[in-house]
Amino acid sequence: MAEDEIDTKLSAARTRLILERPFLGALVLRLPMVRAAPDWCATIATDARAVYYNADYIAGLNLEQTQFVLAHEALHCALAHFARRQHRVQRRWDLACDLAVNPLLAHDGLRPPPGALADVQFEGMSAEEIYPLIREDDFDDDPLDRHLYDERPAETPPARGRGPGPAPGSGSPDAQGETETQAQGEAGRGAPQPPPLDAAERERLADQWRQRLAGAAQQALQAGKLSGSMARLVDRLLAPQLPWRMLLARYLSETAREDYRYTRPSRREGAAILPSLRSGQVDLIVALDVSGSVRDEELRGFLAEVDAIKGQIRARVTLHACDAALVPDGPWIYEPWETFTLPRRFTGGGGTRFAPVFEWVERTGLQPDLLLYFTDGRGEFPRRPPPYPVLWLVKGKAEVPWGRRIQLN
Repeated sequence: MAEDEIDTKLSAARTRLILERPFLGALVLRLPMVRAAPDWCATIATDARAVYYNADYIAGLNLEQTQFVLAHEALHCALAHFARRQHRVQRRWDLACDLAVNPLLAHDGLRPPPGALADVQFEGMSAEEIYPLIREDDFDDDPLDRHLYDERPAETPPARGRGPGPAPGSGSPDAQGETETQAQGEAGRGAPQPPPLDAAERERLADQWRQRLAGAAQQALQAGKLSGSMARLVDRLLAPQLPWRMLLARYLSETAREDYRYTRPSRREGAAILPSLRSGQVDLIVALDVSGSVRDEELRGFLAEVDAIKGQIRARVTLHACDAALVPDGPWIYEPWETFTLPRRFTGGGGTRFAPVFEWVERTGLQPDLLLYFTDGRGEFPRRPPPYPVLWLVKGKAEVPWGRRIQLN
């Protein structure tokens, strides 16, 4: 396929997206199209500054598949996947990002090309939620595209006629058209691989893409063409996000905050009733789902976080573990000054039932200030909530029928 035919296909794909799916189309328009050298780009790629494509690969796609791959790259950028990896292993993170993006596009009616990663069990989950649920050897294939945010270019000769300067697409928005034209006309060979993002550029682009995401969503909403799945995605991304550790610390601190109470004084102190400061001990029950779906290292990380908080709020912790039934040698009790750790290694059982923990609390007559339940949320819940607050720390996407839910991963 001739170069002008490739340009026509890309232009048609972008136009169709703008007309039919203005949210995705507005995001795609923010990315210059740069023809890449085939020695480093076998399919398509992005670095959050531009989209780089292999002309032969685009030639082999139909128009619908071309729309999919362009929208795929734009969502990687709009979701700031380039700025969210942190400590995570790069290939595993790349897999998680593709498994998060592809179902969104498929639900929006776009047709994926051959080789696009998909798994129905991860639908509706973010890359951070998917990452701990997969292993690198779960997938033989790499992601369809290349995520260039952290990749350093291999030692390849520079494209002819191109001197030192900024990477394609890294200039100001007003200069993007000129950059795109220059990159596509590079001696028919294609642009070299761009350098990775540095910390300052990563932060700048994350802010820029957040603004673009909000603007694109507003335009699509006004046009009445923002799908429900995309609307939920935008709401979640633009809402303030707090790590689960911060949410847990905040909730426990609110539960344990000191308060005033009014009690009648002794006769020797007079007849006036004055407020006195109550600073009591917090009774905290922690329940662990040990059905096998939560790994030991995740349990230890959760308990370490509770241990760091409980000393500050003077919490007495009663620990229980349960799968379909309570483990026989529990519960374990920890005073505020004692280290809160796993008493032993638990072997996962069959199903999961949450009722045994709440039934045990009722039988013993305890009135905890708070019950924390660490679980993946997949199990049989009691029909009615108990008369004390319950905080569910959930690994995965399962919902809870009552209580307060905090997303763990």
